Amino acid sequence: MEHPYLDFLDLVEKPVRYLGGEPGAHRRDWENAAFCCRFVLCFPDVYDIGMSHLGSRILYKAINQCDDLLMERAFCPWLDMEAQLRQRQLPLVSLESAHRLADFDVVGFSLQYEMTYTNVLTMLELGGIPLRTADRGDQDPLVLGGGPCATHPEAVADFFDAFLIGDGEEALPALLRLVGELRREGLPRREILIRLAMRPGVYAPSLYKREVDAQSGFEVVTQPLDERVPERVTRQYVADLNDHPFPVDGPLALTESVFDRMSVELARGCTEGCRFCQAGIIYRPVRERDPQNVLETVKAAVSQAGYDAASLTSLSPADYSCITPLIIHLMDHLRDQKVSLGISSLRAYGLPERLLDEIASVKATGLTFAPEAGSQRMRDVINKNISEEDVLETCRQVFRRGWQRVKFYFILGLPGETDEDVVAISTLARRALGVGRDVARAPVVTVSVSSHVPKPHTPFQWCGMLDAATIEQRQDTLRGLLDERGLRFRCHDHRLSRLEAIVGRADRRAGSLIEAAWRMGARFDAWDDQLRHDIWDEALQKWQADENLHVELMLDSLSLEARLPWDHIDTGVSRNFLIAEYERARQAATTAPCGKPAGMLQHPASPEEWAEAGRLVCHHCGLACNMSQMSRQRKQWQEAVSHNLPAARDLARPATVQQLRGRPAHDFHQGIPVKLRLRHNKLDRARLLSQLDLARLLPQLMRRSALPVYYSEGFSPHPVMSFGPALNQGAASLAEYLEISLVGPQEALPSASNIVSRLNESIPLGIEFTDGRFFVEREKGLSKELFAADWLVQIKSELAFDQLAQRLAHLLNTKHIPVRVLRKNRERELNLAELLLHAELLRAEAGQWPGVPAGQCVLVYRIRTGGASVKPQEVLHALLDVELAGAGDVLRTALWLGTAAEDLRDPLEIPDDPALA
Repeated sequence: MEHPYLDFLDLVEKPVRYLGGEPGAHRRDWENAAFCCRFVLCFPDVYDIGMSHLGSRILYKAINQCDDLLMERAFCPWLDMEAQLRQRQLPLVSLESAHRLADFDVVGFSLQYEMTYTNVLTMLELGGIPLRTADRGDQDPLVLGGGPCATHPEAVADFFDAFLIGDGEEALPALLRLVGELRREGLPRREILIRLAMRPGVYAPSLYKREVDAQSGFEVVTQPLDERVPERVTRQYVADLNDHPFPVDGPLALTESVFDRMSVELARGCTEGCRFCQAGIIYRPVRERDPQNVLETVKAAVSQAGYDAASLTSLSPADYSCITPLIIHLMDHLRDQKVSLGISSLRAYGLPERLLDEIASVKATGLTFAPEAGSQRMRDVINKNISEEDVLETCRQVFRRGWQRVKFYFILGLPGETDEDVVAISTLARRALGVGRDVARAPVVTVSVSSHVPKPHTPFQWCGMLDAATIEQRQDTLRGLLDERGLRFRCHDHRLSRLEAIVGRADRRAGSLIEAAWRMGARFDAWDDQLRHDIWDEALQKWQADENLHVELMLDSLSLEARLPWDHIDTGVSRNFLIAEYERARQAATTAPCGKPAGMLQHPASPEEWAEAGRLVCHHCGLACNMSQMSRQRKQWQEAVSHNLPAARDLARPATVQQLRGRPAHDFHQGIPVKLRLRHNKLDRARLLSQLDLARLLPQLMRRSALPVYYSEGFSPHPVMSFGPALNQGAASLAEYLEISLVGPQEALPSASNIVSRLNESIPLGIEFTDGRFFVEREKGLSKELFAADWLVQIKSELAFDQLAQRLAHLLNTKHIPVRVLRKNRERELNLAELLLHAELLRAEAGQWPGVPAGQCVLVYRIRTGGASVKPQEVLHALLDVELAGAGDVLRTALWLGTAAEDLRDPLEIPDDPALA
């Protein structure tokens, strides 16, 4: 069916955010009666960000591989699109089938960050769903929340029917089946929620009583309203990630996403035990994927997705037990595939030098220095088990291997922080810069500072947040101390952190605050350039007066005996363990990383070291991990993945950066390239792809089609390809051209028709390759040979056809047709008569041109290319004095090569080369 937004998407900033139809997307039959439950996963941020979320990719596979379940996706519309939907009274729809959210049985939200809560309300309202669960009837979908914020959900509890606490791969499919069964039985909404809440990990807020705790002043959850519902909700987690292989396929983003690479999850959880880190608690225990599976997954994912960059991701990749042999194997494979490897948040402290050599040998990204605190005392308070010498030695090793820039992450306002601790941040940064200057040409050290937000379920959950004035003063202090060449300072907006703390630590009464701010216009609050402090300040003042409370309740320190709004959510980590860690922090005492051999900050790097390692450390946090089984498993993996390691490359420990990077990163013989010119259509939804999106997408499709593409040399190789003249976004075309260079024995190259078929197997909707020809290198490139283009413009005018035709005929008999063009904010006048080769007014016949209805009045014309360009809307205005109704009314029908109007030929009419026949 035609997309409901297609007629106006050219009016918004990035139309591809709303199109769907991506390669790898599951387009299943909505009407299939076999589906017991239809589920849409909503990401409350824009498409560009949501498409990088690994959890959504994992769930997309887990659910859509089930014959009886259907999952689709929706993202929050940007401000311009929200305005268009409201103006046209259109609903927010899913990407796969364009059904409104209210049509689904279950609407799920991935809650990754508290400052996306107002976007949740936007999506609910535009999706046709009442905001509050109390206002929903039996026919409305169930609204389900998940993700890290679901572990402290009270601030948005009134907007959600239920929350799934923990991992979703196993729990969510079973939950959706139960919803489908109960809805088919015709049970009322409340009974369905009771049945769901009886399952482990499901929290239905409307089924619990609440009261104000006398000690804390918070409204806390007390007991269930139905005896079948448990008092506490226990987080669910997947015990063995290897039971759920990481997906190698899935939707390929049509526009550049925030992490535009193929990311593969290494592990879940973290061993370090940083006391400020919520993720380090709620994702316990640490679970690793088999390194052999990771290796095969990365290989398959790169091949199937077509990315030129891969990434290994987890909370702390350096703590993965087989990180060294795994990266060495991956680098050896990906180097020949022209794929760079990124390692997200890789803290490099203590990594073997060979591993740093491997990472430096390709365009790898992701090395991060995160001391979090400047002084050793503060690093002990937060349990950051590193010393200043660890940081400086790693800087030395990294700068020696060619990096010119490093970034430090620090946190201001940590519990117990003094002015001396703040000064220590600048001291550490200066020493790191000094180390860089000893071994690198022009090193740059960036210091990025955020404000500490005391997070629920952490040892610091009882701590207060530093007041705004002190945070500002300490930011100013650092800004002055770091005002030096080679040092850069960036700081996070502390006002945003303050809002994050208020919303994240609030009780259920905060729902009215969030709704009030949303109704006043708060949108995309996580975006620095969109956060409206005036709106939130006004909403906070009104909320405090209405609820008779003060926001300092959410910002002050709390008694260890106080009941908290998230106490009814059991993450598996005991309260006693958190209290013990809080007390150790007050004494600046560290706790050894759990799940590692005693006395080691890194896992053993070889089977021999594993054989000598002692027992894994366990602090008995409440999860009762089987440390013996974990140790045996990791030893076996280390032995398996360490076999047949590639020999060390002759790049280790170079004396200069030039020695390391002076030769191509992908050093192998590619052969002599052969050029192929391809023609394709750009119709329907594809006309809304920008030229930049297309230039990013087509190389990925070449990889997916296993074509032997030729790459440029140098440190950052890229496919050698070029495009014909770019279309304005929204215009359609029957004459798009692409030139690519292929490599390999000429007799082994696939035929042009075979390549066309391969590409069309994985192309997005509206693009179709139609033909192709090989040609010799000496042939001029397409852009240099183009002489003319044919265009068609649909005309919507109150004037009769005869009147328009008469005006056109009159102008074509003149030698000067003025046309005004605006380029780079400069307007000038051209003579269209010197550029126009032909023009006529026609009535379209049925099926004559795609998307043009029978009887439609159209202007068709041929115009010179090269030199001064004139857009179709400018031609239309100059010839007929009418305006272009929309970019979708424009169609490029042909391009022509040649040197004169009498000597035109099709771009695929290329002289045959016998060697390529």
